[in-house]
Amino acid sequence: MTVALAALASSHTAFAARRHHASAAPAEDESTSASNTGLQGPYTEACVLEPTTGTVIFEANDHTPWPTASLAKMMLMLIAAEKIHDGSLKLTDQITTSRKAAEMGGSQVYLKEGETFSLDDMMKAVVVHSANDASVAVAEYIAGSTDAFVVMMNQRAAALGMKDSHYYSVHGLPPAKGQSADVASAYDQAILAREMLKYPDVIRWSSIDTAPFRAGTFELRNTNHLVRTYPGCDGLKTGFYDKAGFNVVATAKRAGLRLVAVVLGSQHKLTNFKEAAEMLSQGFLNYEMHSVAKKGTPVAQSVAVTDAETASITPVWGGDAGVFVKRGAASNAIKVDYNLPPSIEAPVKAGQQIGTANVTAGGKSVATIALFAPSAIAKKASLTKRLLGVF
Repeated sequence: MTVALAALASSHTAFAARRHHASAAPAEDESTSASNTGLQGPYTEACVLEPTTGTVIFEANDHTPWPTASLAKMMLMLIAAEKIHDGSLKLTDQITTSRKAAEMGGSQVYLKEGETFSLDDMMKAVVVHSANDASVAVAEYIAGSTDAFVVMMNQRAAALGMKDSHYYSVHGLPPAKGQSADVASAYDQAILAREMLKYPDVIRWSSIDTAPFRAGTFELRNTNHLVRTYPGCDGLKTGFYDKAGFNVVATAKRAGLRLVAVVLGSQHKLTNFKEAAEMLSQGFLNYEMHSVAKKGTPVAQSVAVTDAETASITPVWGGDAGVFVKRGAASNAIKVDYNLPPSIEAPVKAGQQIGTANVTAGGKSVATIALFAPSAIAKKASLTKRLLGVF
């Protein structure tokens, strides 16, 4: 597991000039502009985050609750992925469509009541096509009802510290008269994305460009255009209805660095994607994940071994470690101090901890990583045993 640590004195300067403000269905991908006249500028709020450390490198009005539209499905994605990971769900689980699911409007895969698909296929429909009917079917399968699943969504949001968020639906459709809209801030969406990225199934689903559904009679096409147009982009989710504007949570990985960009409340779909791509590009241009250690590789110091045929041992790193820094600053910011004994006595077991390494950035300690013996070293045979060995 990688230990990555931020070493940033001022993380917003690279984006300082990029600040915009504004006020607050059909399938979400069918429109190219929102009719909400309150939307102004390229977006309403935004956030760029490095997910391993949780460092925000750009923010604009990012703690204001905003209608999620289909970004609400990100919480469904997380809960499903967590349950697959802990074994309480399997990708092969068969989910039967209820009447409620079959009657869902908006973006859908036209599920029929009684129709059955695997959880994996249903999740592809949710993530790739933003299917509302599949979202209801999965939520009902997990929690018994959509109301019960919404409770789960809000409990998980609270546990993640998503203070500007509240869910009322499992799909994010526009609220009916008298109902409330699902809301979340750009920062909360970034925090949610950070948690989602811990689960490989999420990226496996969200990186799909197109996929067959219903034995190839229906094609799922990713509503996130960036998976096709932005190198390194492999997720995560889009959302749209008029009052929400165009929302996207995009993630991309380049040269060992992953970033998440959240852009909410754009009036035009192409602007939404363009702004997210530009934010990601600025992040990759100005920051890097500087590798300090790779698990299993030798460190730069050795330790003497007493009472052994081998005079010394070179410990290896017990884990990966990287420091998230502004590009070009690593040589000045990062230092490694080894806490190793002058000598150890044989025998030494393979995998035995020999010491630790302390990583500092800008003079501040940011990680302590264990160092281990790469192989066993036997105790030197006694003089008697060596003499007997001659005969």
